[in-house]
This record gives sequence, structure tokens and C-alpha cells, in this order.
Amino acid sequence: MRPSGADPASSPFSTRFHPALTSFADEICAMVARLFAYVGTLALVAILAVHFGEQLPHIAGSREAPRSDWSVAVRSAPAFALSALNPDERSGTYTVLRHPDGGRKDIFRWIGEADRPLAELEIYRFGGEASSGLPPVADIAARMPFGRTDLEAAGVIESKFGPIALLRRENVRDGTKACLGFLKTNDDAALRISGWSCQGDGLPARRSAIACMLDRLTLLGAGNEPKLAELFARAEFRRQGCGPAGATAAGDWITEAADPHLRGAL
Repeated sequence: MRPSGADPASSPFSTRFHPALTSFADEICAMVARLFAYVGTLALVAILAVHFGEQLPHIAGSREAPRSDWSVAVRSAPAFALSALNPDERSGTYTVLRHPDGGRKDIFRWIGEADRPLAELEIYRFGGEASSGLPPVADIAARMPFGRTDLEAAGVIESKFGPIALLRRENVRDGTKACLGFLKTNDDAALRISGWSCQGDGLPARRSAIACMLDRLTLLGAGNEPKLAELFARAEFRRQGCGPAGATAAGDWITEAADPHLRGAL
């Protein structure tokens, strides 16, 4: 029988822990709980970071998409003119497109009988978007009628703007079906003149139609672009005038032949 005055805490068989040990155990439990909470928070942050990292390109793309689009500038006055040459051009249209990064495109288009595309002329003044656009030849291929196909060189013609490179669809040897594209870039004026023509019967007539189209192109207003005004002022001194249908603007056999056999397709 245990004496009534004995201290239970001093008994060797006592199951009670010392208060210091109890406090230490409580701190260990609290530290483990905080550690789990910390690790859980890090895991949640990592999951959220991965999720937003995957969504960021889509969010950025959706924000930048409107800036990549050209829009019709209904209030922009025409900067160029093209004198009419034949009744087919009465159905021509003039459209001005602008880009948020500063680019401008003045576009002439002509439609013939049965809504058949006849020709297009585009004067593109570069803005900040120019470096991210399609390559010039690919752009013309996308704009030409009757399906998009790769283009090949089809010779060179002279114009008041200097030599003009011609293009046509690959593997098309029938001159009555080969619409011609054309391209001229002037880096000094930050300008590209391009387009296509299906006018005329055969390649010589279409070369002549393109040369005549460019010869009749005039500048109405250069705005704050002195290099553009200088380009057209110099071009007027080289104006050749439109010759008879079927004539060519270049005087050598390479550009006069509809499809030179000795040299192959140009």
C-alpha cells in the first residue's frame, strides 16, 4: 500500500511525462503540420504556374491577333490613280487597307464578263508589320485567281519604275491560260508594287498589259513621304506610253517570246 503522502510524479512506475517533453512533442507536431502546409502550398503554386504557362501562348495570341489583321480604311483618300484605257476597266475598284503597325495597301482590281478576274495592282507601303508578312512571291501566289500554286520566273519587262520581274504558275505552258504576276520593290521608298494580269491573249499581250498598267499609274499625294514623291517624279521622266495590243515593253527576244524554247521557262 502506497503511503498517502507520496508524490505520484516521483514514482518509478508513473506513466505521466515531464512537462518539457510534452512541450517538445507539441512543437514537433506543429512543425510537421507547418511543413506539410508549406509543401502543399508549393505544390499548388507549381500546378498553377504550369497551367498558366500552357495558357499564356493562347492568351498572348488572342491579344495579338487583332494587330495582325489588315482592315479597310474607308476614310482614307486615294493616294494613286490609274487612267482608264479600255471599257473593261469600268468595273474596277479601289480599296485602301491599313495595318495597326503602320502599313498601307492601295489596291486596284478589275473584273470582266461573268465576274471573271482580269487584273490587280497593289501598292504596298511598308510598316512595322512588313518583316512578319508573307514573302513577296508567296503573297502574289495567294492573291492570284484560279487557285493558289507555286510560281516560277517568267522573264522581265521594262517600265517607268525600272525592271519588273514577271511570275507565272509552275508547269503552265499554255500562254492563253497563264496569268502573269509581277513584282517591283523599292527599298529606298519602302514600297512594293505587285499584282497580276489575265488580260490579253497569250503571254506577250499580258506582258504588254502589265507594262501599260504601270505606265498609267500616277501619284495623287505622298503625304509625309518625300521618298515616295521622288520615286514617282523620276518615273514620269521614263514614261513610255502604251503601245498597241500585243506589243511588249521589252525589246529583247527573251521577254518577247511567249515561251522561249532555247532557254526554257524563265
